[in-house]
Amino acid sequence: MVNEIAAPRLDARAFAQSAGNLAGSERLVRFPRIMDASDGTAPNAMVQWSVQGEIRHVPPGQPQPWLHLDADARIPQECQRCLSPMQVHLHVERWFRFVDDEASALAQDETSEEDLLVLEPDFDLHALIEDELLLELPYIARHEACPTQPKMSATDPEFTAEPERPNPFAALARLKSGKAG
Repeated sequence: MVNEIAAPRLDARAFAQSAGNLAGSERLVRFPRIMDASDGTAPNAMVQWSVQGEIRHVPPGQPQPWLHLDADARIPQECQRCLSPMQVHLHVERWFRFVDDEASALAQDETSEEDLLVLEPDFDLHALIEDELLLELPYIARHEACPTQPKMSATDPEFTAEPERPNPFAALARLKSGKAG
């Protein structure tokens, strides 16, 4: 039996002040946007995650809540080169700093190296995990080396091209030039 702990909604400030740690795993089917990006063959695949909170004193010295997210998943997709199934490994390890409001986030976004989130009393950790994993999805899923060689052109030995059909206007061209036959 798999021990599943659903990602909760957090009071991010209290979580950081208590130096909280949470970890869990959830079935892929609980992340509908990631399921949409998968080939749908493994809804029981697991997403592993952990978070830890801390307070840091960032100049000018005000204590600020921070959250470290680590998430890992294997998503079934179809290789766009050879069209065979494959597993795409998604891994997120990122720090987030919480700010008081959207205006502060916008003002600090250009100069901060870390990701900024707005401090909410009921922060949706589940949505953050899903958002961050979605950002890790490849634009085009493909194997590094396909298990079967895809047919790439008419020069491939296994390529079976349709027989060339006669041009229907060729007969008209022959009639026009006086070469019937």
